[in-house]
Amino acid sequence: MPMTTLPSTTALRCLDASARLLSFTRAARELHLTQSAVSHHILQLEQLLGVPLFVRRHGGLDLTAAGQSYWKDIAQVLRHLERATESISATGGRGGMLNLSVSSTLANHWLMPRLHEFVTAHPDITLNLSTRVGPIDFTTSNEDASIEFSPGPQPGLEARLVMPLVLRPYLSQHALRDFDPALARRRKPALSKAQLAALFTSHRLISRTTVPEAWESWLAAAGLAGAVPEEHFHKGPRYALMSMAYNGVIGSLGIALLPRYITHGAVATGQLVCLSDTGWTAPRAYYLRWPSNRAEPQVLRTFSEWVTGLRQDSDT
Repeated sequence: MPMTTLPSTTALRCLDASARLLSFTRAARELHLTQSAVSHHILQLEQLLGVPLFVRRHGGLDLTAAGQSYWKDIAQVLRHLERATESISATGGRGGMLNLSVSSTLANHWLMPRLHEFVTAHPDITLNLSTRVGPIDFTTSNEDASIEFSPGPQPGLEARLVMPLVLRPYLSQHALRDFDPALARRRKPALSKAQLAALFTSHRLISRTTVPEAWESWLAAAGLAGAVPEEHFHKGPRYALMSMAYNGVIGSLGIALLPRYITHGAVATGQLVCLSDTGWTAPRAYYLRWPSNRAEPQVLRTFSEWVTGLRQDSDT
């Protein structure tokens, strides 16, 4: 396509907003334009390309196959322009800016307490953090990278290991005191397999939907396979987020398998008790991931080297 026939940035932004919201009216509201202006830009874009991008229907829009394909490519270009503009505006051309998505639990309990070290060492880098549940879609988001609980590298995604997820069983001090006051008085109770089995069968076992095999796997690793009746696994609550499981244990709702990075503070203050030093390592782990089709900027390389080096000092 000749350079003179490239569409305007406004037209592409109208396409992006309309494709995401499937409404010219909502797109106009987001872009602070009139509905007729958005519709006009889309019509001009369709005339330029020679194909319809949307199917207009009563009450909304649908993308055509051509529209879906074009929007997917254009969305990445727009996100890149936004990131480049934000980076220059924020840093004045010095250092750089990194937009990073991190799970809220990992961010609050592990990354944020360590972030001062990175900021001090790299004052010219602006690190913007956001949180979301589930895998990130880099084609429609502004994030440059994410730290996700994932299998690691996948088609279209580069990945570097940040740290494994190692789980151990935790119970509140209050619940342990109700179960056995003598055990609760010990600073670090050493429990026999029989005591562990009794605890597990007398308390609800809190599960996480993202690691459904955790309890069965941990019991096998601890030499307790078969010690807990299978039907007991289904009596405990299932939570989607680790922070929910953590707060459930704090609230004496049951026993949960948790990593040390989230429990160390509560253990130090006596709120929680680690019932066993045996840890089970999940097959998935925390990875820093970014799109393969983007050149890895220096700011991402700098952050990657720092964050992947933390696992050597992390008590997982």
